[in-house]
Amino acid sequence: MASMTSYFTFFLIDKFGVDIQVSQYCLFAFLGAVAIGTVLGGSMGDRYGRKYVIWCSILGAAPFALALPYVDFALTIVLAVIIGLVISSAFSAILVYATELRPGKVGMIAGLFFGLNFGLGGLGSAFFGWLADKTSIEFIFQVSTLLPLLGIVTAFLPNIEPKHG
Repeated sequence: MASMTSYFTFFLIDKFGVDIQVSQYCLFAFLGAVAIGTVLGGSMGDRYGRKYVIWCSILGAAPFALALPYVDFALTIVLAVIIGLVISSAFSAILVYATELRPGKVGMIAGLFFGLNFGLGGLGSAFFGWLADKTSIEFIFQVSTLLPLLGIVTAFLPNIEPKHG
Protein backbone atom coordinates (compact mmCIF):
# COMPACT_ATOMS: atom_id res chain seq x y z
CA MET A 1 0.00 0.00 0.00
CA ALA A 2 2.79 2.43 0.89
CA SER A 3 4.49 1.77 -2.43
CA MET A 4 1.28 2.37 -4.35
CA THR A 5 0.30 5.54 -2.52
CA SER A 6 3.80 6.99 -2.67
CA TYR A 7 5.02 5.94 -6.10
CA PHE A 8 2.02 5.10 -8.28
CA THR A 9 1.84 8.57 -9.83
CA PHE A 10 5.58 8.54 -10.57
CA PHE A 11 5.29 5.07 -12.07
CA LEU A 12 2.49 6.20 -14.40
CA ILE A 13 4.39 9.32 -15.45
CA ASP A 14 7.64 7.41 -15.97
CA LYS A 15 6.25 4.35 -17.75
CA PHE A 16 3.35 5.79 -19.74
CA GLY A 17 4.27 9.46 -20.06
CA VAL A 18 0.96 10.70 -18.64
CA ASP A 19 0.78 14.18 -17.15
CA ILE A 20 0.54 14.88 -13.43
CA GLN A 21 -3.20 15.50 -13.50
CA VAL A 22 -3.97 12.14 -15.16
CA SER A 23 -1.68 10.33 -12.73
CA GLN A 24 -3.46 12.00 -9.80
CA TYR A 25 -6.86 10.88 -11.13
CA CYS A 26 -5.50 7.34 -11.33
CA LEU A 27 -4.22 7.57 -7.75
CA PHE A 28 -7.67 8.84 -6.72
CA ALA A 29 -9.27 5.76 -8.33
CA PHE A 30 -6.87 3.50 -6.43
CA LEU A 31 -7.48 5.27 -3.10
CA GLY A 32 -11.24 5.23 -3.66
CA ALA A 33 -11.02 1.47 -4.16
CA VAL A 34 -9.00 1.23 -0.94
CA ALA A 35 -11.73 3.05 0.99
CA ILE A 36 -14.46 0.81 -0.44
CA GLY A 37 -12.37 -2.34 0.15
CA THR A 38 -11.79 -1.42 3.78
CA VAL A 39 -15.53 -1.09 4.42
CA LEU A 40 -16.35 -4.29 2.52
CA GLY A 41 -13.60 -6.22 4.31
CA GLY A 42 -15.23 -5.62 7.67
CA SER A 43 -18.55 -7.00 6.46
CA MET A 44 -16.93 -9.97 4.78
CA GLY A 45 -14.93 -10.70 7.93
CA ASP A 46 -18.14 -10.81 9.94
CA ARG A 47 -19.79 -13.10 7.42
CA TYR A 48 -17.00 -15.48 6.36
CA GLY A 49 -14.45 -15.20 9.14
CA ARG A 50 -11.62 -12.77 9.66
CA LYS A 51 -8.76 -15.18 9.10
CA TYR A 52 -10.26 -16.23 5.77
CA VAL A 53 -10.68 -12.60 4.67
CA ILE A 54 -7.09 -11.77 5.69
CA TRP A 55 -5.82 -14.80 3.80
CA CYS A 56 -7.85 -14.12 0.64
CA SER A 57 -7.20 -10.40 0.70
CA ILE A 58 -3.43 -10.45 0.89
CA LEU A 59 -2.83 -13.48 -1.29
CA GLY A 60 -5.76 -12.60 -3.54
CA ALA A 61 -4.08 -9.36 -4.54
CA ALA A 62 -0.86 -11.15 -5.50
CA PRO A 63 -1.74 -12.17 -9.10
CA PHE A 64 -2.98 -8.68 -9.91
CA ALA A 65 0.03 -7.05 -8.27
CA LEU A 66 2.46 -9.35 -10.06
CA ALA A 67 0.96 -8.38 -13.44
CA LEU A 68 0.86 -4.64 -12.71
CA PRO A 69 4.33 -3.61 -13.98
CA TYR A 70 3.92 -5.49 -17.27
CA VAL A 71 0.56 -4.38 -18.68
CA ASP A 72 -0.60 -1.37 -20.72
CA PHE A 73 -1.96 1.85 -19.22
CA ALA A 74 -5.67 0.97 -19.22
CA LEU A 75 -5.08 -2.43 -17.65
CA THR A 76 -2.71 -0.87 -15.12
CA ILE A 77 -5.57 1.32 -13.86
CA VAL A 78 -8.01 -1.60 -13.78
CA LEU A 79 -5.49 -3.74 -11.87
CA ALA A 80 -4.72 -0.90 -9.45
CA VAL A 81 -8.41 -0.57 -8.60
CA ILE A 82 -8.75 -4.33 -8.10
CA ILE A 83 -5.61 -4.41 -5.95
CA GLY A 84 -6.94 -1.51 -3.87
CA LEU A 85 -10.28 -3.25 -3.32
CA VAL A 86 -8.80 -6.64 -2.52
CA ILE A 87 -5.77 -5.84 -0.40
CA SER A 88 -7.46 -3.15 1.70
CA SER A 89 -10.26 -5.49 2.66
CA ALA A 90 -7.82 -7.12 5.05
CA PHE A 91 -7.27 -4.04 7.19
CA SER A 92 -10.50 -4.01 9.15
CA ALA A 93 -10.42 -7.80 9.46
CA ILE A 94 -6.83 -7.65 10.78
CA LEU A 95 -7.74 -4.99 13.33
CA VAL A 96 -10.77 -6.88 14.65
CA TYR A 97 -8.86 -10.20 14.60
CA ALA A 98 -6.10 -8.62 16.69
CA THR A 99 -8.57 -7.20 19.21
CA GLU A 100 -10.09 -10.67 19.56
CA LEU A 101 -6.64 -12.04 20.40
CA ARG A 102 -6.43 -9.59 23.34
CA PRO A 103 -9.99 -9.00 24.59
CA GLY A 104 -10.27 -6.02 26.90
CA LYS A 105 -7.29 -4.30 25.27
CA VAL A 106 -9.08 -2.79 22.26
CA GLY A 107 -7.48 0.64 22.60
CA MET A 108 -3.99 -0.76 22.97
CA ILE A 109 -4.38 -3.11 19.99
CA ALA A 110 -5.94 -0.46 17.76
CA GLY A 111 -3.19 2.02 18.64
CA LEU A 112 -0.50 -0.57 18.11
CA PHE A 113 -1.84 -1.62 14.72
CA PHE A 114 -2.43 1.91 13.48
CA GLY A 115 0.99 2.95 14.73
CA LEU A 116 2.72 -0.05 13.21
CA ASN A 117 0.78 0.25 9.97
CA PHE A 118 1.67 3.87 9.36
CA GLY A 119 5.14 3.70 10.91
CA LEU A 120 6.26 0.66 8.94
CA GLY A 121 4.60 2.06 5.83
CA GLY A 122 6.63 5.24 6.24
CA LEU A 123 9.84 3.29 6.71
CA GLY A 124 9.00 1.17 3.67
CA SER A 125 8.33 4.29 1.60
CA ALA A 126 11.65 5.78 2.64
CA PHE A 127 13.46 2.55 1.76
CA PHE A 128 11.72 2.32 -1.61
CA GLY A 129 12.54 5.99 -2.25
CA TRP A 130 16.20 5.31 -1.60
CA LEU A 131 16.04 2.21 -3.80
CA ALA A 132 14.26 4.16 -6.57
CA ASP A 133 17.10 6.70 -6.54
CA LYS A 134 19.59 3.85 -6.97
CA THR A 135 17.57 1.96 -9.61
CA SER A 136 14.25 3.13 -11.11
CA ILE A 137 10.57 3.56 -10.30
CA GLU A 138 9.73 0.60 -12.52
CA PHE A 139 12.14 -1.58 -10.53
CA ILE A 140 10.39 -0.50 -7.32
CA PHE A 141 7.09 -1.70 -8.72
CA GLN A 142 8.60 -5.00 -9.83
CA VAL A 143 9.94 -5.56 -6.29
CA SER A 144 6.93 -4.27 -4.36
CA THR A 145 4.50 -6.41 -6.35
CA LEU A 146 6.14 -9.44 -4.73
CA LEU A 147 5.15 -8.29 -1.23
CA PRO A 148 1.58 -9.70 -1.26
CA LEU A 149 3.18 -13.15 -1.52
CA LEU A 150 4.19 -12.66 2.12
CA GLY A 151 0.50 -13.25 2.86
CA ILE A 152 1.38 -16.94 3.03
CA VAL A 153 2.30 -16.38 6.70
CA THR A 154 -1.44 -15.97 7.35
CA ALA A 155 -1.54 -19.77 7.44
CA PHE A 156 0.18 -19.58 10.83
CA LEU A 157 -2.49 -17.39 12.46
CA PRO A 158 -4.40 -19.19 15.21
CA ASN A 159 -8.02 -20.13 14.63
CA ILE A 160 -9.91 -18.09 17.22
CA GLU A 161 -13.39 -17.96 15.75
CA PRO A 162 -15.99 -20.29 17.21
CA LYS A 163 -16.97 -23.34 15.20
CA HIS A 164 -20.51 -23.22 13.89
CA GLY A 165 -22.54 -26.21 14.05
